[in-house]
Amino acid sequence: MDFEPIRLQLESYEEPLKLLSEALQINSLSDRISEMEARAQEPDFWSDVENAQRIQTQIRRLQKKIENYNFLISQRQDLLVLCELGAEAEDAQVYDEVSEAFTEYQKRFEVTRLETLLTGEYDKNNAILTLHAGAGGTEAQDWVEMLYRMYCKWAEPHDFEVKELEYLDGDEAGIKSVSVMISGENAYGFLRSEAGVHRLVRISPFDSSGRRHTSFASCEVIPELDANIHIEINPADLRVDTYRSSGKGGQHVNKTDSAIRLTHLPTGCVAACQAERSQLQNRETAMSMLKAKLFTLAQAAHMEKIEDLKGNQMDIAWGSQIRSYVFCPYTMVKDHRTGYEETDVQGVMDGRIDGFITAFLSGMQIEK
Repeated sequence: MDFEPIRLQLESYEEPLKLLSEALQINSLSDRISEMEARAQEPDFWSDVENAQRIQTQIRRLQKKIENYNFLISQRQDLLVLCELGAEAEDAQVYDEVSEAFTEYQKRFEVTRLETLLTGEYDKNNAILTLHAGAGGTEAQDWVEMLYRMYCKWAEPHDFEVKELEYLDGDEAGIKSVSVMISGENAYGFLRSEAGVHRLVRISPFDSSGRRHTSFASCEVIPELDANIHIEINPADLRVDTYRSSGKGGQHVNKTDSAIRLTHLPTGCVAACQAERSQLQNRETAMSMLKAKLFTLAQAAHMEKIEDLKGNQMDIAWGSQIRSYVFCPYTMVKDHRTGYEETDVQGVMDGRIDGFITAFLSGMQIEK
């Protein structure tokens, strides 16, 4: 029951908390909230509903930042007091309580610190994540299903909502491609680190000889853009395909040609949706997705900007991977951009990918 190591670690957070306050601009946030709340009291505030809702969202976001920071300050003080009381009483129960609470404190501090690295133009937005099977046939399609599960598992504890937009079944198993909307504050900022080719090495469950196989899947991540952005699309530039939905969704999904795929012929951009019950709703959602893609292209004066938003357009095959997941002959997941690695492969596949995201964002910050 040695409380001293925990106490010393808590003491060491004093300077990082000051730096965190500066990065979050805590001192100026209250003034910004007051200004927006004053605007919300004006008679014409709700005359522009979209703008009013955007301001209300900004107010809640800033208030949450202040609340999270204040919690870190007060929780640190509370834990320091408990350390002192527990050491005096030599109470094992208090030690267990402090130890557990400090572990949670460290996680919460890291999450808050990570948010200060999300300074990109679209980082706060929802994310549209699309997975495609690459080289490897059935193996690659099974790999896409595994990655899809991984991202869904990651989203749960982060309070992100996952909505399936398009789902194409594999020929024998797995998924050929899937697109989902991941909604929540900073969803794109966190997930943009995942864009690229993901490589799997394992003993194939589809190979009766038990041989080792290598499979590839691509992950594309783009931000959902504000509804007030208007882009005119010439109907003559669109190819519209209707098809029968596949995958999950109940009996209705598989009985009608309600799914929509839109192809913008001049750019080759494709957007598809089968999430809604009616063809009209799917067309509207697909059109919103297509406009988001075209807007990012229109705003991109240079190729570097396009790559920032969509991820590098690489072959989904050997030599282009950003991360490798090795199940055999040893277990390791390694990100080739940052060098960060984990040996708990199953933990990673269960959604514990925050270490990779943190390493990527921290590396981006150092480059700046």
